[in-house]
Amino acid sequence: MNDIHNNSLPNEDQCCSHNHNHNVDAGGDTSKYKIYLPAIFSFVLLMAGIVFDYLDVEFFQGVIRIIWYVVAYMPVGLPVMKEGLESIKQGDLFTEFLLMSIATIGAFVLGEYPEGVAVMLFYAVGELFQGAAVKKAKGNIKALLDVRPKSAQVLRDGSYKTVSPEKVHIGETIQIRVGEQVPLDGVLKSDKASLNTAALTGESKPNTILKGDKVFAGSINLNQVIEVEVSKEFKDSSISRILDLVQNATSRKSKTELFIRKFARIYTPIVVVLAIGITVLPYLFVSDYVFRDWLYRALIFLVISCPCALVISIPLGYFGGLGAASKHGILFKGASFLDAMGKINTLVLDKTGTVTLGIFKIKQIKTFGLSEDEFMNYLMAIEAKSTHPIAKAIMHYKDKAVFEAEDITEIAGQGVQGIVQGKIVLVGNTTLMETHNISVPEDLKRIVESVVLVAIDSVFVGFVVIADALKIDAKDTITKLRAVGVTKLMMLSGDKDSITQQVASELQISEAKGGLLPEDKLHEVEALKKNSKAVVAFVGDGINDAPVLAVSDIGIAMGGLGSDVAIETADVIIQTDQPSKIVTAIKISRSTRAIVWQNIALAIGVKLIVMILGAGGLATMWEAVFADVGVAFLAILNAVRLQRMHWD
Repeated sequence: MNDIHNNSLPNEDQCCSHNHNHNVDAGGDTSKYKIYLPAIFSFVLLMAGIVFDYLDVEFFQGVIRIIWYVVAYMPVGLPVMKEGLESIKQGDLFTEFLLMSIATIGAFVLGEYPEGVAVMLFYAVGELFQGAAVKKAKGNIKALLDVRPKSAQVLRDGSYKTVSPEKVHIGETIQIRVGEQVPLDGVLKSDKASLNTAALTGESKPNTILKGDKVFAGSINLNQVIEVEVSKEFKDSSISRILDLVQNATSRKSKTELFIRKFARIYTPIVVVLAIGITVLPYLFVSDYVFRDWLYRALIFLVISCPCALVISIPLGYFGGLGAASKHGILFKGASFLDAMGKINTLVLDKTGTVTLGIFKIKQIKTFGLSEDEFMNYLMAIEAKSTHPIAKAIMHYKDKAVFEAEDITEIAGQGVQGIVQGKIVLVGNTTLMETHNISVPEDLKRIVESVVLVAIDSVFVGFVVIADALKIDAKDTITKLRAVGVTKLMMLSGDKDSITQQVASELQISEAKGGLLPEDKLHEVEALKKNSKAVVAFVGDGINDAPVLAVSDIGIAMGGLGSDVAIETADVIIQTDQPSKIVTAIKISRSTRAIVWQNIALAIGVKLIVMILGAGGLATMWEAVFADVGVAFLAILNAVRLQRMHWD
């Protein structure tokens, strides 16, 4: 548990830390159970002692009985008292270790030996359960991303050698065999590859990439041996940076966590003072005052007032939320952003790469006098050797061109001319057609997307509309955002205003502005933030939109896996590149907040009731300890629910 508290729960009032000396991980599975041995030993002796008391066994009297219960107490009590002393040395007097030590030693002084052992035993068991739950939550987060390979096959001196990924340099070539993980970020040198990127994006569907495309560390090679040219050092690879980001996220406290920590620091000394008051003040007002009875009530008060269940259940809830989000390909940079995500009521969207794919695709093909297939054969022949994005979109129509073009001539600002199957083929814009006195339909001028016109032997034969296609889940996302309470939606884009308005219309977003520079977007978001009731989130690609991501209440980067700027600037990173994950993030945030506040209400409510009953002499120490452990256990079960919920 030491690693849990040092990395994940810094200064969490040292709650649950009396297990620090046990290394849960060391020695594999066997040592996992060693931490339970002291509690098991104490439990066996306690049960045996209670049986001996009940049967009134002759030898179990006087000193023997005291020694028996002292021995039962030591395995679970000494670590707590040790932590209490360490806390006092560090100037932190009022901790739950002090409360439990006073309560249990007091029980022994009063002769309530079984109760003294039971209080400390169940406290220890509760801590073990809480520690295991925290470790599991932490482990779930880390396991999702800690997929960094331990070795790399790098090409040196004409052969591949196995080295540590840290020793591979930028520009070197690495080989990844079938079933192996990609150890470093790079560019694919092989013709194509099929990769499983589930560890990075949460998507199980294989991703096919082509030569020259980016490859990310942590992907798994599925089909054939591939070669990759390294573009980043190991420490800068996307998976390393994301893992570091997630690990650090747990140390960025939400306002709720910070409040509870401050509350516990004030609450604990107040409880100690009240316990002293319960012991001595009745002497002034009660005629039949019995010191022993009132001390016993004060000890019950101390047991039930232990704040550990309250303090640990809050970060545990946020761990659950962060882990659940990671499983869905959503990375929060801290619990504070997870907390804030559920409060969003105003969402501003970039267009390209956010709600659209950011790549050209054929949207419409219209032919006159030719079949579509024959028309595309002529067009693809002309575009086959072009590297223009529009030409690439056309070439995706089918595997390869059937015809070959000759004498291709580029006409600046207008298009291309070539000879295909002995016919003169013109491919370009309306200016090209007008220059060659070829008439085209008037309604073509009203199309706002890119239009490629084709003429064969001076006869107009058709056109292709090329557009940046909407992402599959874009329309559904807008509907769901409104359903979860996002009242204001706005689109801001650097693309032409006519195209921006058309995309916004398709998505039923009423407010949209195009032709904006990054500083224009910044001004628009700042204007929205002037409304004190607005909680503004901006969703962008994390590069041109970095200033807006930084100034918004919540900055959300789409496809952040491949964007360094996104990881640096955004508060939330959607690794799957799906806008629908914004809705998932909002739902996870709200579920996490609900569970955290349920735990707070449960812990405070039950404790107050039993504290009042204990101070009034209506609850025994047995009821107090069961109430405390029960509250902690219920809080843990409630927090763990986050890992099993479904939001998509």
